[in-house]
Amino acid sequence: MRAPAISGGREARGQRPDALACERIVLGGVVQGVGFRPFVYRLAQQLGVAGWVRNNAGVVEICAAAAPETLNDFRAALLAEAPPAARPELHAVSPGAFTGTGFTILDSTAGETVQGLPPDLAPCPDCLAEMKAPGRRHRYPFINCTQCGPRYSIIRALPYDRANTTMAEFPLCPACAAEYANPADRRFHAEPVACPDCGPRLRFGAQEGEAALAACLMALRAGQIVAVKGVGGYHLFCDAADEAAVARLRTRKHRPEKPLALLLPEARVMDYVVADAPALHLPSRPILLLEKRPGLPEVLAPGLTELGVMLPDSPLHHLLAEGFGAALVATSANRSGEPMVTDEAQAEAELAGIADGFLHHNRRIERAVDDSVVRIIDGAPHILRAGRGLSPIEMQLPFTLGRPVLALGGHMKSAIALAWGNKAVISPHLGELDNAPAHAAFARMAADLQALYGVRAEVLITDAHEGYASTRWARTQDLPVETVWHHHAHASAVAGEHGGAEMLAFTWDGVGLGSDGALWGGEALLGRPGAWRVAARLKRLRLQGGDAVSRAPWRSGAAMCWHTGITPPEGLVPDPLLHTAWTRGLNCHESSAAGRLFDGAAALLGLRHTASYEGQGPALLEALAGPLPNAAPLPLHEVGGVWEADWSPLVPMLLDDTLPNPERAARFHAALVATGVEIARLVGAKTVGLAGGVFQNRKLAEALLARLRAARITAHLGRKIPCNDAGLSFGQVIEFGARQWMR
Repeated sequence: MRAPAISGGREARGQRPDALACERIVLGGVVQGVGFRPFVYRLAQQLGVAGWVRNNAGVVEICAAAAPETLNDFRAALLAEAPPAARPELHAVSPGAFTGTGFTILDSTAGETVQGLPPDLAPCPDCLAEMKAPGRRHRYPFINCTQCGPRYSIIRALPYDRANTTMAEFPLCPACAAEYANPADRRFHAEPVACPDCGPRLRFGAQEGEAALAACLMALRAGQIVAVKGVGGYHLFCDAADEAAVARLRTRKHRPEKPLALLLPEARVMDYVVADAPALHLPSRPILLLEKRPGLPEVLAPGLTELGVMLPDSPLHHLLAEGFGAALVATSANRSGEPMVTDEAQAEAELAGIADGFLHHNRRIERAVDDSVVRIIDGAPHILRAGRGLSPIEMQLPFTLGRPVLALGGHMKSAIALAWGNKAVISPHLGELDNAPAHAAFARMAADLQALYGVRAEVLITDAHEGYASTRWARTQDLPVETVWHHHAHASAVAGEHGGAEMLAFTWDGVGLGSDGALWGGEALLGRPGAWRVAARLKRLRLQGGDAVSRAPWRSGAAMCWHTGITPPEGLVPDPLLHTAWTRGLNCHESSAAGRLFDGAAALLGLRHTASYEGQGPALLEALAGPLPNAAPLPLHEVGGVWEADWSPLVPMLLDDTLPNPERAARFHAALVATGVEIARLVGAKTVGLAGGVFQNRKLAEALLARLRAARITAHLGRKIPCNDAGLSFGQVIEFGARQWMR
């Protein structure tokens, strides 16, 4: 919806227009959908600046006339005093022309591209207070303003006006229209603005509105599993204290042991975690991994010391959490491995047999957005999965691309990056590309990113592994395809987040095709984007079983034993013939992957022989490990100009039952930390980056970062860009762009 242009204010500082200086100011970044134009209007009123402000092709354009010193103050305040949800960037200042008086908010103009698309934001304090107070929005589950509410999940097209969102289906009542048109109101041009008279409504069975909310809470208290439509899709909720309900949810979702997140009312946070953290209260409302309190039901996160917790991300979730008064299990409502459910009919069809009830609302979700996941590592929040509230992630590139590109990432933890000029935009988390629904969601996202930003890719960038679904999809498109080696992309992701610096990048993960045709995952790459070489690696391990290896830690543990001439522990290998197959190299591959060593260590300590979810063995190993001792590095030998770390001495230590399991797990971590520091010393690295999913391990990452810094080596771990495969698409853009600049 577009309101008429708004004018007002006194003549600038009481001066004649011909005595004023005039500037055209252009700001990019996140400046649309966050109350930035009303802020500019009020600031101009306050300082006596004449002119106008408007949205234009994804930027905010301002014509400002005032005395030169006033313009200096105005420009500084635009950046320093911007609304909390805004992230303005000054793009240009040039001479302007304005001969009128007062200050005006002009209509938006459409343009070819957009910048700074706003993410979905949790309710602000003002809206929460209004929702709790008597008034026309008392307990209204869709309250919002320019500082909060849905954005990315409801946008159909740009410019970001109500007519281009799913809120276009809800004509404004006179009271909401008056707020929308009033530049002094916090709902001025708040596109999702609504109230009970004109906005979305809840439904639970035959109940609507407040009765629907009450029916949902009653079902949860009765131990039922309820599918609740949120901002970016449906969640499945149940009472976290009802172990029978949690067990039913696990059975129905085929999720026997994978940790479950909790939705908490703010007043109960400390009942579930050892310490609160500021990141829990961010407007993005991520799932934050925090140390759990002793005594909680083990069924929530079996074998782990941390729990994923989140605070309500919408007014509806506030009403549910506060109304229930205790922790609710909250997990994405989808069949295992398939995309998140967003549509009412789809929810009732696909979740039949999983959910006992449904809390729907009639605000349509234009695009699914899953929860973000964040972990505090090295004292700061690091994104492990970018979803609602954080996506799309927008990054400045350390170069300017000659043509737009679409980078398709890998196969696991899929995310797509669209890049043009000196900017990259990274999609929300898509997940694993293991089935037809996931492939369809991937293709939709590839088209949607380009349509939404008004940028058409001229080149596709993929992983070099031809078996990945993303690579296969690229081969079906009528565009040039460039490939990037998996671990070069990991290295370039951490380098790109830190300006494209030269560094030694440890690229430790579970698997990825290397440039020599082997499976990598334990390499240290020296150089910079576009020019990486292997400086060191973990000794390669022969693994038997093909793709089954990642789901069977016992295979890695057995192979580690066989490599070192040690008989595996009794009961580890289910069939003696497998040793014969391993010896003969039948269905075997060589891998340097650090992730497989973590799998093997978990198996040798008896933590896990088979994995019910990705990374289970390493997660249990990290949780088990006590304080990390000082340790000697693994033996290092130079082979063909590459330092090779021999992990063989770890095997007898892991099998030494005179040592407590927590000590063995800690020694394993400590040896790898010491090895990383020694490799950095041997190659003379001044800067080190950590990349790859293994560095989601907080104990490993924190210890290695600390030891490197103690050795006066600058050390980085990606914060905005996930270190796991979700960061591959950004790394592919950086690697591709660097190659172009080197030609």
